Amino acid sequence: MKILFQGDSITDSGRARDNDINLGVGYPLLVKANLGFESPGKYEFFNRGISGNRVVDVYARIKNDIINLKPDVMSILIGVNDVWHEFSSENGVDAEKYFKIYDMIIEEVKNALPSIRIMIMEPFVLKGTATEEKWECFNLEVKKRSEMAKKIAQKYNLPYIQLQEGFDKLSENIDESYWLSDGVHPTAMGHEYIKNEWIKAFKIMEK
Repeated sequence: MKILFQGDSITDSGRARDNDINLGVGYPLLVKANLGFESPGKYEFFNRGISGNRVVDVYARIKNDIINLKPDVMSILIGVNDVWHEFSSENGVDAEKYFKIYDMIIEEVKNALPSIRIMIMEPFVLKGTATEEKWECFNLEVKKRSEMAKKIAQKYNLPYIQLQEGFDKLSENIDESYWLSDGVHPTAMGHEYIKNEWIKAFKIMEK
């Protein structure tokens, strides 16, 4: 069974570009370790997250990095750069366009690979060095992308992996940077949380 992780830097996490063994140091590696230990030889894992990607960037590489790989299962985590890039370089993707492009991705992938199972992961953010300067707006805009991602999941009846509420709760008794180093990028502990939620959704989908 081929499992594909798709997204931005949170998924990328330093993965190798020249081989598929090195999945980086983030949640894809932790998922691989968990599932690979439980069921040796059952799964093949691919990480095609690319740091800095927005939803439009994922769409631009849909053929090479999704359809041509013919995965049986794919998860997508995308959205924070659609907000961040607007603040940093006025090159973001507004919420309505985010939905439109995301919708195109799912529709085209399902048409090309009718038996694929897809999990939609919720974009998330905490207050940190990368987000605190424009925190109110950053937080609001990421929530808008989260709502759109959830609408995509509902439209296609796909599992939706909620992450924001969990990160908020985890941060109640310890500084946010323990989970997200700069408010965006997970620490090892943050990736462990994402892995746990990914595995829960995957095992429900497998039943």
